[in-house]
Amino acid sequence: MADQGKSQQVADQLAEIEKSQQAAGQLEMPEIFRHVPWFHHVAIFSACESLDEALFYVNKVAKEGWSRSMLENQLETHLFQREGAIPSNFETTLPAEQSQGAQQIFKDPYHFEFLSLQENYTEHELEEALVHNITHFLLELGKGFAYVGRQMELRMEDGTAFFPDLVFYHIPQKRYVVIELKAVEFMPEFAGKLNFYVTAADELLRGEGDNPSVGIIICKTAKKTVVEWSLKDIQKPLGVATYELEQIVERTVLELKLREK
Repeated sequence: MADQGKSQQVADQLAEIEKSQQAAGQLEMPEIFRHVPWFHHVAIFSACESLDEALFYVNKVAKEGWSRSMLENQLETHLFQREGAIPSNFETTLPAEQSQGAQQIFKDPYHFEFLSLQENYTEHELEEALVHNITHFLLELGKGFAYVGRQMELRMEDGTAFFPDLVFYHIPQKRYVVIELKAVEFMPEFAGKLNFYVTAADELLRGEGDNPSVGIIICKTAKKTVVEWSLKDIQKPLGVATYELEQIVERTVLELKLREK
């Protein structure tokens, strides 16, 4: 009954907006809806709690061509709440016209339920598992990411070499993304190291027409204030996200279902 009431409330809001748009001769929203299969609509309006959330998923399906199973997975893992939620310093380190766009291509937390790891896994094992499951990892990162390399050598003129964990390129935004993985809680010193890697990516990888590189630390846990203070005086655009493995994701989903009863 709760699901029926929730979906009816969203549908009522949509109907009101559609009526007002029709009266004004604005039919953009119905055009978007025609690109979304019926069963996708049913899944969206059964799961969403607001019109904004429903339209978020409708737009994702229409623009990115999600299958029904992919939509259901994104609904279950609450992509609407996760996308753009990453703590970052993009607002102060990127041009104004780029900061919001960069914010939206990252999530917090990332869901790594596709990994099979032992209880006391290491950072190396986490990295190895993500590369082994690179297709799933790219799907979780989101549309537009291209895998460049793992432990990619960044060699300075004097021969000194550094090896960031993972390097990606975001094609629509034309920028390199350096990712450092941490199987522990976030520590302030992580930001300084990644700041250097992003500088190196700008100096050694960034080409003509590329936008500034960004760096992301994906760690097991993070304290909000520690992250904010760590990024406050960093000069390069960095963000800090956390990740969740299968057992945590399943427990979170179960807890949310129990709260709805």
